[in-house]
Amino acid sequence: MSELTTQTSLHPDVVSDANRFKRLKGLFLALLGAVLWGVSGTAAQVLFQRHGVAPGWLVAVRMTIAGFLLVVIVGLRKGWASVFAPWRNLPSASGMLVFGLVGLLGVQYTYFAAIGYGNAATATILQYLSPLVIVAYGALRSRRLPSGTQFFCLALALVGSALLVTDGRVTSLSIAPLAVVWGLASAFAVSFYSIYPQRLLAQFGAAATTGWGMLVGGVMMSIATVRPQTMPTLPIGAWGLVAFVVLFGTLLAFYLYMVSLRYIEPAEASLLACGEPLSAAILALTVLHVQMGPVSICGGLCVLLTVSILARSRK
Repeated sequence: MSELTTQTSLHPDVVSDANRFKRLKGLFLALLGAVLWGVSGTAAQVLFQRHGVAPGWLVAVRMTIAGFLLVVIVGLRKGWASVFAPWRNLPSASGMLVFGLVGLLGVQYTYFAAIGYGNAATATILQYLSPLVIVAYGALRSRRLPSGTQFFCLALALVGSALLVTDGRVTSLSIAPLAVVWGLASAFAVSFYSIYPQRLLAQFGAAATTGWGMLVGGVMMSIATVRPQTMPTLPIGAWGLVAFVVLFGTLLAFYLYMVSLRYIEPAEASLLACGEPLSAAILALTVLHVQMGPVSICGGLCVLLTVSILARSRK
């Protein structure tokens, strides 16, 4: 033991290299998770616009399967008594229902509806207005004006959003109005999803809370939308896209993000989450040939810049 200690003290660069490797690993995992989220949005756009899949059906399938698998994983790792703990008292059970139905289901449905009426790139960038909604909510709740940095980000995000949806033509929209409505609704839904479950996360952990929230929202969406006559007839390739959205774009993406937090700070992880809209935009432009003018692209970059500034200011 003393020999090991002596060797370590003589070679501090060994410790430094190990820490650097862990940080790089965390950065890579967070970025990979974000890219998978972005690619899943593009896969969803293909399903909606080329195969006639209804957004509600994909939301139901995605949330139910991914939520069930996540709950099972938590149960196998931490024990079934732990995984069912949220349902043992009324306050936590009711909180989980609200989180699942309003938070997670709200986020999933509004986002996929925005993709269905528009495209994955625009929907994802509009969703990334959520940090600004959270800033505004915090200012109203605390009755304090936002900081100078936050004011700048609010203004930049508003300008960027306007450029994104109009492509610089102030008298008309460059995408369907409903795509804008659902995209903005998605930003508000993400804000609720981020703020509401803090007590649940502290009590039961992120994996169990997210798993149950997905399962609750998915089951309710299935009851509301899934019928034998609504089952789409899809080729094998399209079913492969469905599987990708569920397994890689939801379950694996979330798992990679959670593992990354073992090695890097949440602010760094949220900064790398910008890989989601960037990957969605790149795929939309190159694979799906979505038309985005240079002004719209500049607007989208303005929105992403605000996210980066806010993430850095929280470090």
